Amino acid sequence: MAKAATLTIVEAENIVPVGSIDPNDVDLPGIFVDRIVPATSEKHIEILKLREAKTEGSESLAQSPAITERNRIAKRAAKELKQGYYVNLGVGIPTLAPSMLPEGVKVWIQSENGILGMGPYPTEDEVDPDIINAGKETVTLMPGAATFDSTESFGMIRGGHVDVSILGALQVSANGDLANYMIPGKVFKGMGGAMDLISNPDQTKIVVATSHTAKDGSPKIVSECALPLTGANCVSTIITELCVFQVNRKKGELTLTELAPGVEVEEIKEKTGAPFHIAEQLAVME
Repeated sequence: MAKAATLTIVEAENIVPVGSIDPNDVDLPGIFVDRIVPATSEKHIEILKLREAKTEGSESLAQSPAITERNRIAKRAAKELKQGYYVNLGVGIPTLAPSMLPEGVKVWIQSENGILGMGPYPTEDEVDPDIINAGKETVTLMPGAATFDSTESFGMIRGGHVDVSILGALQVSANGDLANYMIPGKVFKGMGGAMDLISNPDQTKIVVATSHTAKDGSPKIVSECALPLTGANCVSTIITELCVFQVNRKKGELTLTELAPGVEVEEIKEKTGAPFHIAEQLAVME
């Protein structure tokens, strides 16, 4: 932003004599800075998010139907993440996937605001206002993490260096079109980095993790998206609380490959707004 601005003003916590900052530590050269003002108030944390401590009764909460369904989707989504993968996760259900990984499996989580190696939410003692995710929530950094600016971040994303991106959806079509950022007539904050994340689906596998139907019962998996598209022909796998579909983006076809325990094919047909093939051997979602 400073490089593109007509006038750049830096609000600094500490203003030090010239030469005090090692050249290797300079993130933004002074040629891009027009004015410097001292900070006069403590840093503001927009969304303080802490790790949830296990408390008495938390087990019963985990058994509620809504939580069970979300965890089922996240657990299956975690199977898309392999050792050493670079991964970007959308808000909501996708963020649960890393906690479902088998012990010993390590992935590198990328946050489009400029983190590679993002860790879990902090404890109260670990909170740092400067370390936040793309949703402005407080997070931590894993050993070996790196931070960088948006140009570096989106270079990673658009260049296909992210192995898997898991996103939510408002609608997804049989040929892999994705609509996940707005419903016309309703307030929305913007598409964030989603349009960039789906821009290179041949290099970055796009996985949708979402509830099978909307709150009004209408199907989210449709023949053709009626909502504004985030991207066209980009989704490879759809995971819901009921089943898993694989998307043939070239042919524009869905194949049902897995069913959740207790779910029948007829229920999938009733709640899906697009035709689909059925795999010869249907697996069970675990």
